[in-house]
Amino acid sequence: MDVLNVVCSNCNSVNRVPAAKLGSGGKCGRCHARLFAGKPIALDEENFSRHIERSDIPVLVDFWAAWCGPCQVMAPVFEQAARELEPNVRLAKVDTEAAQGLALKFGIRSIPSLLVFKGGREVARIAGALGLSDLLQWTRQHAFFNSG
Repeated sequence: MDVLNVVCSNCNSVNRVPAAKLGSGGKCGRCHARLFAGKPIALDEENFSRHIERSDIPVLVDFWAAWCGPCQVMAPVFEQAARELEPNVRLAKVDTEAAQGLALKFGIRSIPSLLVFKGGREVARIAGALGLSDLLQWTRQHAFFNSG
């Protein structure tokens, strides 16, 4: 039986979940919070690497800022995408004002910027606000390709 590592969005602990049961929800073994809540999680400089490096499911990260108009327009679209893509993709947000080190590390030059991570590494990136259908299509294209 295939087992996947899923990082809890509440306490950041790594949970081992049978792949066949990924879609049935599941709760964290440590804090008992739901592993998937159908909404993006907030990442910062303290928990970012754990979620990216320890997760066996792809992670789509929205680099954004509160003052950014296109980011505000895209926020509800990203929220809806989380409901449609979880548990196959974890959606996360990084506030570039609060986590300037992450923005610098990943060379974020325009926001919103969306990055897909698989196996701890960046596999795709796009800048600019997307509508829901474009966001879903782009994410599915890049999160589920066979990386060999």
